[in-house]
Amino acid sequence: MAFETPILITNFKAYEEAIGAKAVELAKIHERVANELGVNVAIVGMTLDLEMLAAAVSIPVLAQHMDGVSYGPYTGLVPVDIARSMGIDGSMLNHSERRLSDAQIVAALENMKRLNMMSIVCAENEEEGVRYAAMGADFIAIEIPELIGGNVSVSQARPEVIQRAVAAIGKGKVLVGAGIKTGEDVRKALELGATGVLLSSGVVKAKDPMAALRDLCSGLKA
Repeated sequence: MAFETPILITNFKAYEEAIGAKAVELAKIHERVANELGVNVAIVGMTLDLEMLAAAVSIPVLAQHMDGVSYGPYTGLVPVDIARSMGIDGSMLNHSERRLSDAQIVAALENMKRLNMMSIVCAENEEEGVRYAAMGADFIAIEIPELIGGNVSVSQARPEVIQRAVAAIGKGKVLVGAGIKTGEDVRKALELGATGVLLSSGVVKAKDPMAALRDLCSGLKA
């Protein structure tokens, strides 16, 4: 499948506010805002909630992690084929909280491509991003570790990182994350060449997730 861009992607992580029934509620908020504003959004759910989320909404649902294996004798892994059979559209790989080896990334990407699933590989800098893009990732998400979960966005604190990543990896391939909290953060990231943003706490931990999401999504509008 292919994502429409520019896009905003929210990682639910394992936050209490985004698990089980609360995850479904938050997913439906994303779907509603996307439809109201005419923008592209996707969600990244934890493994235990994925099938439920895919059944609840029409927006893209991604896994937080997948392993490059199919059906078979695998304990504790997330096989790509099983995720696809549950209606999952793709996966994020190599998040800073779940780093992978190059061999693991390649195996997952090969299996995801076989099943026409969207892939996002997280990178800490443009050098990593170039390497992962060469492996066949659909999108590279640049996230500076020290800014993740903070209140200062990468588009404000380190705009040159986005520009370098886009120049090195290619326009239409780069997502950015870390500290994205407002529509202005999103707008600035797109102006710098990013094709979308990856965020989490700015929506999941917000007092009013719908209001926060509306503000963030306003930055996707031209």
